[in-house]
Amino acid sequence: MTTLVTGAAGFIGYHLSTRLLERGTPVVGFDNLNPYYDPSLKRARIDQLQATAERTSTHFQLIEADLEDRQAVEAAFETHKPHRVVNLAAQAGVRHSIENPAAYIQSNLDGFGNVLEGCRHQGVEHLVYASSSSVYGGNTNLPFTEHQGVDHPVSLYAASKKANELMAHSYSHLYGLPATGLRFFTVYGPWGRPDMALFLFTKAILAGEPIQVFNDGKMMRDFTYVDDIIESLVRVLDKPAEPDPTFNPEAPDPSSSWAPHRVFNIGNSNPTSLIDYIKAVESALGITATKTLLPMQPGDVIATAADTSALEAWVGFKPNTPIKYGVSRFVRWYREFYGV
Repeated sequence: MTTLVTGAAGFIGYHLSTRLLERGTPVVGFDNLNPYYDPSLKRARIDQLQATAERTSTHFQLIEADLEDRQAVEAAFETHKPHRVVNLAAQAGVRHSIENPAAYIQSNLDGFGNVLEGCRHQGVEHLVYASSSSVYGGNTNLPFTEHQGVDHPVSLYAASKKANELMAHSYSHLYGLPATGLRFFTVYGPWGRPDMALFLFTKAILAGEPIQVFNDGKMMRDFTYVDDIIESLVRVLDKPAEPDPTFNPEAPDPSSSWAPHRVFNIGNSNPTSLIDYIKAVESALGITATKTLLPMQPGDVIATAADTSALEAWVGFKPNTPIKYGVSRFVRWYREFYGV
């Protein structure tokens, strides 16, 4: 059951690939190791994956290429003939999408289109792809549920993720491709991204530098520990999307379809204020941060919160890792990895 994982050198891709290898699933990774953040961290993740593959005697291979390179994607599908595909490769970051929109169109739209074509022509049995809580945009009706409309994005990143859901649905309808979109809510944990708040806070506090706190720390986020994301992802991967026999086209529910396509929230269902999140970091480090209070940034939203009842009904799992535990695990990894 070879699984193609795009973005295998990324934060979630690394953790997923590790989990798959440890259970004996051959993995073909696809990643361009771009310099959006320090490529040495991505290389270190790949080194860890190769070590895991050797330890478990499970096949792992990395293809270093761009998703928007159609010929490279076609070759990956034709050569390795994956049974399943998990698309985690994307240009990430809400704020960066304001500064460099072209990168999002190329990777998140053109690149995903190439993945869909590969799945179509190779008869992939299940495509799971990363969406984002960002698709809820200007919606303030909390908690967010898959039954709500997501037609008011506040960043191009969010719009690109909504576009992915629409693109995948069209392929599910036209070609019978089982596809499941997962709306991740603020993922954090060991081996995390350097552009995310937890990484930035930890690095600055240990260096004795002030941290930037937007909107006076009054924003709420449904911080979700990476192990919960991976457990949910693997369970979803093992249960391909199916048509919903109760779907009513006269009153369409955005959460399901007559086609084999589904979307699910993956969040901790326990929104935490940014200030309390910072307190957890301070507690784990044993250091009080110097805070620079700044206004809210363009593209940000005040609060996110996930209703995960649909996910729980589908795969029997609900993310539940407490913030204090998850943050302490990240801080421990950070200190060991960087020797500080």
